Amino acid sequence: MSSTFGGDETAPFFGFLGAAAALVFSCMGAAYGTAKSGVGVASMGVMRPELVMKSIVPVVMAGVLGIYGLIIAVIISTGINPKAKSYYLFDGYAHLSSGLACGLAGLSAGMAIGIVGDAGVRANAQQPKLFVGMILILIFAEALALYGLIVGIILSSRAGQSRAE
Repeated sequence: MSSTFGGDETAPFFGFLGAAAALVFSCMGAAYGTAKSGVGVASMGVMRPELVMKSIVPVVMAGVLGIYGLIIAVIISTGINPKAKSYYLFDGYAHLSSGLACGLAGLSAGMAIGIVGDAGVRANAQQPKLFVGMILILIFAEALALYGLIVGIILSSRAGQSRAE
């Protein structure tokens, strides 16, 4: 049986797995961060309803994590076109590692944002001077996902460099 595909037959599987991993793990982090910090906002809102809009920052920061995963998933999926260009296992592994780097960094950042956001908004309701400190901690937690996004972009750009064509 003859095939017109010029590459490794299973390589796209790993590439698409990387795209799925980036989106799924980043969205899991975003969902956890949103839910956990949202519970803190709701609990705090009972005591100090005037601070609810000010305390929504962790929820927004957690939502951004899903966007990071979406960006990498789109970059990876547009790079998988075996009909136009040969797609080898090196390319599939590069895309898989790209997706895992971004996705797992997003998951860990979402967990950090959720825990800090929950405790931070509750503490902010009792002591307003803690707001700046909470925001700084949230920024450093968000930076973890940003590192994963940057590494994911670099790794996905390595795909296609396995063989000179």
